[in-house]
Amino acid sequence: MVKEGFVSFRGIKEGIYIHVKKGDFNRIKVELIEKLKKSIDFFRGANILGIRGEDLSESQKKELFQIIEEEYKLSLSKQGLPSHLEIGDINREITKSMTKFISSTIRSGQIIEHDGSIVIIGDVNPGALIRAKGNIVILGSLKGVAHAGIDGNDKAIIAAYDLQPTQLRIGNIIGRKPDGEVVASDLPEVARVYNGEVLIEPYLRKNNR
Repeated sequence: MVKEGFVSFRGIKEGIYIHVKKGDFNRIKVELIEKLKKSIDFFRGANILGIRGEDLSESQKKELFQIIEEEYKLSLSKQGLPSHLEIGDINREITKSMTKFISSTIRSGQIIEHDGSIVIIGDVNPGALIRAKGNIVILGSLKGVAHAGIDGNDKAIIAAYDLQPTQLRIGNIIGRKPDGEVVASDLPEVARVYNGEVLIEPYLRKNNR
């Protein structure tokens, strides 16, 4: 099971912000290093805005900056935090839009959970489970179980290039693809709730509703 620990990478429109929860600093460093190693290719192309810690001293922030810049050769944005965000509002603003990016195939037995939306650059194999309070987007095949809007949000969506799930759930509504042979779409597909049911349709479609 993958859970959010001390370190999380949160997206706002200007880039990615590193948020650090209060905890043992040595464990925070270990978690940061593990997460950077796991997704280093993604972070090399990202706009990293900075670090916000609930209980970090300036010297501890400096040590984390050194890990990011010297050991992993990543550059922090020179613009820093967006000027329109007050310090007290940073966490609130980030939480609204935070998205977890995973660049790997999710294999059978793995469980991915997140309080925001999830974007997976890879496939989700049968036997894997993806759960998110927000949307779920798979840049690959979805053949496992996906549950978006786990807090009851039936406005969430689930999208994939190849949507062949074992089970889909949005909010409290469960949907499955029809039994039997299904004609594959040449377009990405999206599942959303419509009239109390989970409807699956091509992502690029004419809206006739």
